[in-house]
Amino acid sequence: MKDQSEIKDSFSLLIISSIITIVLWFIPFFGFLTYPFRLFVTFIHEAGHALAAMASLGGINQILIYANGSGITETIGGSSLLISSAGYLATALAGSGLLLFLRRARNAKIAAIATSMLLLFVTLFFGGNLLTWIAGLLLGGGLMWLGLIARPRLTHFVMSFLAIQLLLNAFYDLKTLMYISAFEPMMGSDAQNMAAATSGVIPAVVWAVGWTLISTVILALTLIVYYKSLKKPLELPSYDSPFLLEDNPGSKVKNTF
Repeated sequence: MKDQSEIKDSFSLLIISSIITIVLWFIPFFGFLTYPFRLFVTFIHEAGHALAAMASLGGINQILIYANGSGITETIGGSSLLISSAGYLATALAGSGLLLFLRRARNAKIAAIATSMLLLFVTLFFGGNLLTWIAGLLLGGGLMWLGLIARPRLTHFVMSFLAIQLLLNAFYDLKTLMYISAFEPMMGSDAQNMAAATSGVIPAVVWAVGWTLISTVILALTLIVYYKSLKKPLELPSYDSPFLLEDNPGSKVKNTF
C-alpha cells in the first residue's frame, strides 16, 4: 500500500536524523552545527510556558532566549502549577506529535508552516531581547520557506530532524534538571518554581522526576503507535454497510489515517 510505504520511508528518515544527531553530539567542535536546533528547542519550551499562561487566563510579559540555550518566560497571573509544568512536557509532546504527524510525508509542509507561525507569534508579540528576535525571525522564516517553497523531500527531512531534536533534548534537559534539583537547589528552574508554588511540600527533585516519567510514558506510547503503523496497513472497515465504501483492490479511494 502507498500509505504503508510512506510510513516506512518516514521511519527511515527518522533513523537517519537520529544517527546524524548522535554523531554531531560526539564529534568535538561540531556543536555549533546543532546550535540553531538547540535554540529551536528552547523556543518550543518557552512557547509551552506562554501557551499555558494564556490557557490559564494569565498574561505574558516577555520571553527571553539566551546565548547558552536557556530561556525565561515572564508571566503574569495564571496557574503557576500549569505554567511551570508546561515547558518540559510541551517539548516532549511537540516532538512526539511531530513524530506521528510526519508519518505522512504530505504533512511535512503543514507542520513546517504551523511551527513557523508559532515561532513568529512568540517572537513578534513577546520577544524580549535581541537574540530572541534574531533567532525567532530566522527560525520562523526558515520554516516558512520550507513550508511554502522548498522541495517536499527536504521539508520532510528537516521536520523529522527537528522532531528528533525535541525528543532527545527533552530528556537531556530533564536529566540536567534532576541533577540541579538534587544537588544545586539554589539554582532557579521550573522545578524550583513548582516547589515554591507548593510551599516546599513537594521538593524540586520530585517534580523533575515526575516530568521525566511523564515524558517517558509519552515517548513510549508514541513509539508503540508508530511501531504498529509500520507493521499493520491502515485499512477502511471491511464489513458491509450502506454508508461505507467497499474496500477492494479496484477502489480508487485512498485510505487515510
